[in-house]
This record gives sequence, structure tokens and C-alpha cells, in this order.
Amino acid sequence: MSTQTEIFRRIVKDRLGDPPVLVSPSTSVKELAMRMESEAATSAVVIDSRRYPVGIVTEQDVARRIAFRVGPRTQVAKIMTSPVISIQNTDYLYHAVAFMRRRSLRHIPVLDERGHVCGMLSLSEALSFLSEETLELMRMLTHEATLDGLRAVKKAQVELAEALFEDNVPVPEVQSLLTGINQDIHRRILRKQLEAMASEKKWGKPPIDFSLIILGSGGRGENFLFPDQDNAFILDDYPDKQQMKVEPFFIELAERMAKELNAVGLPFCRGYVMATNPVWRKTRSQWRDQITYWMQSSSPATLRYCDIFFDFAHAFGSMDFSNELREFVTKIGARNPGFLKDMFSIQADHKVALGWFGRLETETSDGRKGLINLKYRGTLPLVESARLLALKHGIPATSTFERLSELRDREAIDADQYDYLIGGLEHITHLMLRQQLADFRADKTVGNFVPKSSLSKREREYLVDCFRAIDDLRGRLSSEFTMDF
Repeated sequence: MSTQTEIFRRIVKDRLGDPPVLVSPSTSVKELAMRMESEAATSAVVIDSRRYPVGIVTEQDVARRIAFRVGPRTQVAKIMTSPVISIQNTDYLYHAVAFMRRRSLRHIPVLDERGHVCGMLSLSEALSFLSEETLELMRMLTHEATLDGLRAVKKAQVELAEALFEDNVPVPEVQSLLTGINQDIHRRILRKQLEAMASEKKWGKPPIDFSLIILGSGGRGENFLFPDQDNAFILDDYPDKQQMKVEPFFIELAERMAKELNAVGLPFCRGYVMATNPVWRKTRSQWRDQITYWMQSSSPATLRYCDIFFDFAHAFGSMDFSNELREFVTKIGARNPGFLKDMFSIQADHKVALGWFGRLETETSDGRKGLINLKYRGTLPLVESARLLALKHGIPATSTFERLSELRDREAIDADQYDYLIGGLEHITHLMLRQQLADFRADKTVGNFVPKSSLSKREREYLVDCFRAIDDLRGRLSSEFTMDF
């Protein structure tokens, strides 16, 4: 992993220091000062009986509000700053740093998934390993969670992708980073809408726990510049009598999220694979039942649903729900060879753009003559093959690279085949991102089509080799899943 992308993958808990000083609102300022001195702390977090943060006292507060102004028995509640600004331990570090710099915060309490204080982030510590160039990139990627701010983040993604591409960072790493930024946008929009609904009398806080999952290329960590939004909700199980309270809430939340994602540059899914669609908004038990039905039905429509769904990744909310569903999918997939055969049957005609005598095939329709669709006739056949083999061998990974690595480790593919496939995926994605950046700069529609004429002789020759490696894998799957020798 390159240094340029690694810094954008770190999360807050990677840089937490010693546990913060925690005190109750009734603690005396004398005791507070003694504890801060003994623990060499520059701040203390005030928590209530449920361990939720209700205020903060910094060393500046001690100097300005306590020294010579209040008696030693004065309660902390009288001098703390409240409400307290906090961040999550799973937030991206670069986002937290930008957040603190905008608000001139030297340190900020960090909360775990239960909302309890689990640490304190120091701005000086977080900045210690970041360069000025990185700080400028962070500034571009961390605008406020307004529509205009998040639109600016989407625009900055392109600039970041271009900078990394020019620095020869492997494109799969760039894709993973773009995916992470898109997931961050999802989280920021969801938090914003949850806060808005909590302040509205009609809605309030979520009636049950839930999680957001991202599907398709976002679930695999393989986004390019302008992906559609593919998402779903996993809701906690609830009694039927709560349905009239639960369903309207999550319909409203899904619609708000989808509209705002579309407004900032993540367009509505043309296939309606969004949590606004009840097919993609289910409780934990309903998801298990629906997946079982999809696999048993084996109709082309339900098989395509499986094809979309099986690459999901957790993005927000209760990670336990996402992990539980991933474990279920992994187990049920490995136990159903008939289902895998049916899955391959609807993918059998997804072939690479390779014609007679190893010649590259281009599109023939008007407006696209001479173009190669490197998604549908390049990466798609490989992504589908890696997914099927991963399901067969009970591999929970969703990234195509991780799946191929696991398949090699389990000797499901040999080392040479692995090298050819990984090299092929890197080459194809490199050509796709290069063309997308060129199209964006030329104010053209950004897509997956690459002119054959834009490829050098060496690139064309290597692309043929890549397609052959993928075609060989597809031939092997044909033997395994259809017994068509």
C-alpha cells in the first residue's frame, strides 16, 4: 500500500493516546485539577451516569475559569464547556483533523459505537505524520456536510485520483480510496439526516438499531470516478405491532439519504438498488429469508439480485448486523453448488473483448465504433468469476484482489494464474481510470469505454494477454459449474 493512500485509510482509533481523564459533573474543581496534574492531562471529559459525555474541561479552562475565581469545592458542572463536541473512533483520521482545525480545537473526545468516551485525539499528535501536501488534500476532501460542501468533496475526488494516478499509485489502491471517500459521504449524510429527524417532532430518534450496507463496486472497494448509489438497510428485528412506527421512519430516512446523495454527485441507481426500495430494506431475519428464497428460486431476476447483493460491505450503524449477514451468506453459498451453477449460467455470455486469432474486439454500434467496453468485457467477467469461486470456497472477502489472494492461498488457483489475473486487473483498471480522467478533463461523459486507437502497441498486446488469462478462468468455471467439457 502506498504512503499517499495509507494516510487516507487511517481511522481515529489508530492515533489515540492514553485514556482521558473522566469525571462526573459533581466532581470538585480541586479534585479535577489534582487528577489532571497527576496524569499529565491537558483536558478532562465530564460524563453522566450512563458514561455519555456532557462536557469538557481543558487546561485553558483551568487557567481562565478556575484559578482565583471559584472555590475548590465548586462542582465541575459549573465551569465545564457544554455541550461537548466529539467524534467517532471509526471516523477517518483525515476528516477528524480537518474538523478540529476548522474549529480551532486542540483535542477532542472520541466515542465508541455505544457513545461512550474511549479516548482523546490530540491535534498535534494527529498532525505529526502529515505533510503540507496531505493537509491540502484533506482540506479539499473535508468540506462541511452541506450540499455545496459535499459537492466540493466529490469534485476533489477527481483531483485526488488524478494526482495519485500521475504519481503511479496502483489504480486498485486509488479505487479503494475513492470508495472510502464515497462511504464517508454516505455516513456524513446519514448522520446529518438522523440529527435533522431527531429534532423533528414527527420523527425523533430511530425506533430501532440499523446498519447501512453498500453494494456492487462500492462493496468491493472498487469505485471509479462517478459510481451510482447502490445501498441497503439492515434493520433490527422488531415486533409486528411496531411496524407503523418503524417502516415510515426508515422510508423517510432512505428517501432523504438518496436525494442528498444524488444532489452531491452519487446518482440514483438506475436499477433502483437503494434502501428506498423495500426489496433492499429488510430486517435481519427478513434478509436471511429473502436470500434463501433468491437462491432457491434460481430465476434470472433473483439470481441477478444475488449477484448485486453478495458484494456488500458495512458502511454505517450496527456492524454486528452486517457481520451476521456476511457470515450467513458465506455459509449458505458454500453449501449450495446448484445455486452456484445457476449463477454461472446467467453469466456465461459475459465474455472478454477477444475475437478470432486473439484480436481485440471493439463496439460496432453507432457512436461507439472502435471503443472497447473495459467494464462489461474486461473487469466484469473476472469480478464474477472471483465471486463465484469465493462463494464456493467459503471466502467472506468482497474485494476482487482479496478474493483472488485467498483463492491462491487455498490452492483453488495456482500462483501463475494468480499473477496473470492480478496483473490483468491492474492493467485494465489503469486503462479505465486513465480514460475517465481524460474524458473528465475534456468535459465528455465519463464511462467505461476506451478507444482502441488510444492504446499503445504494448498496451494492446498486454491487454490481449490479460483477456486470455480471464478467458482461461472462465473456461475452468464452465467445467466446474456446468460440467461442459
